[in-house]
Amino acid sequence: NFVEMNVNGNDSSVVVLNNYDWWKEFSLLDFLKRVGKYARVGSMMAKESVRKRLESEQGMSYTEFTYQLLQGYDFLHLFQNEGVNVQIGGSDQWGNITAGTELIRKILQVEGATATYGLTFPLLLKSDGTKFGKSEDGAIWLSPSFLSPYKFYQYFFSVPDADVIRFLKILTFLDIDEIVKLEEETKKPGYVPNTAQRRLAEEVTRFVHGEDGLSEALRATEALKPGSETKLDWKTIEGIAEDVPSCSLAYDEVLNQSLVDLSVSSGLFDSKSAVRRLLKQGGLYLNNSRVDSENKRIEAADIVDGKVLLLSAGKKNKVLVRIV
Repeated sequence: NFVEMNVNGNDSSVVVLNNYDWWKEFSLLDFLKRVGKYARVGSMMAKESVRKRLESEQGMSYTEFTYQLLQGYDFLHLFQNEGVNVQIGGSDQWGNITAGTELIRKILQVEGATATYGLTFPLLLKSDGTKFGKSEDGAIWLSPSFLSPYKFYQYFFSVPDADVIRFLKILTFLDIDEIVKLEEETKKPGYVPNTAQRRLAEEVTRFVHGEDGLSEALRATEALKPGSETKLDWKTIEGIAEDVPSCSLAYDEVLNQSLVDLSVSSGLFDSKSAVRRLLKQGGLYLNNSRVDSENKRIEAADIVDGKVLLLSAGKKNKVLVRIV
């Protein structure tokens, strides 16, 4: 898909186009005649993105190799039919963009004032050299329907120390002097780990999801801490639901059930003896509240909004029990 923007004067309209609309009637023979004869294999292989893939262990498929011609023709079509003369993309798209400008020049002999242009910007890379994107593991979606504000916040809270200062500079509107001060703090004795990450997560989450989204993320983060005094409600639990194991039990299988038995039937523990051992050590929690008695039974008030309850074994092991 392509986005066409008209920024002349006060008109800031945006048009989204689907390139299938001009490819669906395009046969392979048409493609070879219209585009293929202008393509030079040597220049195609010289593209940095192609060269790297050819040298990699996984290699490159013919489909991937010809993608630059497909995108190049897209630019040609948009130039001819929509008056689009600038294509913008990440730096990894430079080869595909120039394939378009070259194709337009060869087919239409466009020169001077009516020439086409490409504009790229540096990719946001992680410290391991991988990029942010849906093709990478753990894609960071901006839409809360794809990634909850809680998970969004947690991602940036967990970035490596090697990335955090650079991300603060690129992804936030903090004054550079404040970022430099944070960086200096990270190098001092007594620095509290993740202080810079916390600031990054707060700033980016607030910018993308607003104050309400940040509040939701902070409540969910606090709710996952055993012993937290944060009151669990349905909305907070929904924010963490995808991040902890869960099971579904009937209401009568939970109400008045021994907490020791429930800890086993929910999958949190393998045996009752293991539950009792942790309980004696003070590490068993029900809805963030530590449980000290082996005789504890589930009451109606323990079931949050009549729908769920959260069992925790220490800080990391949790199970969400859904009532069906």
